[in-house]
Amino acid sequence: MHPYEEIPLNTAGYILGVWLILVHVWMLTKSDNAMAFLKRLPRNYPFGIAFMAAGMFWFWLLIIPERVFKSPLAMDLGEFNAAKTALFILVPIVTYIMIDRVREFLAVRGLGVIALMAAAPLLAAAWMEPAPGKLLIPIFSYGLLTAGLFWVGMPYLFRDAITWAIAKKSRFQALAFAGLTYGIAVLACALVWW
Repeated sequence: MHPYEEIPLNTAGYILGVWLILVHVWMLTKSDNAMAFLKRLPRNYPFGIAFMAAGMFWFWLLIIPERVFKSPLAMDLGEFNAAKTALFILVPIVTYIMIDRVREFLAVRGLGVIALMAAAPLLAAAWMEPAPGKLLIPIFSYGLLTAGLFWVGMPYLFRDAITWAIAKKSRFQALAFAGLTYGIAVLACALVWW
């Protein structure tokens, strides 16, 4: 059994709920700072290095061959297991090339990779759970997957979304309040039902 399958729904709910609450409380209480940070984020190269390295390392831990290193996160890729050796070598090379040569919107691309990686444990935690309100986690996860695909492939859309969100402070605060509400709902479900 993969470690993702052992994550209880309530643990995933606590982590997701608290993360959403903290981020959105910061966005509400320090709106000007948050807006300035988000405006700079898409082209922030140091954050890009960190995000891309973290996301690709996470992916690398999933595909590392068992004969090389016994990763607790290693996944069975079925008929693609033969590709693990090539991926073991290629992922660090591609990571270096991305960081060194694809500097444009690297932070957004790195966030996209992290979003794609983060959705899997959340979906695994909610899989086959009969608990009320459990759809809050898959809805967020599929939104994360969709956003992650666009952030990796068309990162300028992230910049455009940020530009739209911060164009009016009232709009930014309304979006932050919506995120805070979603986080409170997830945490409440984790505390009460999951």
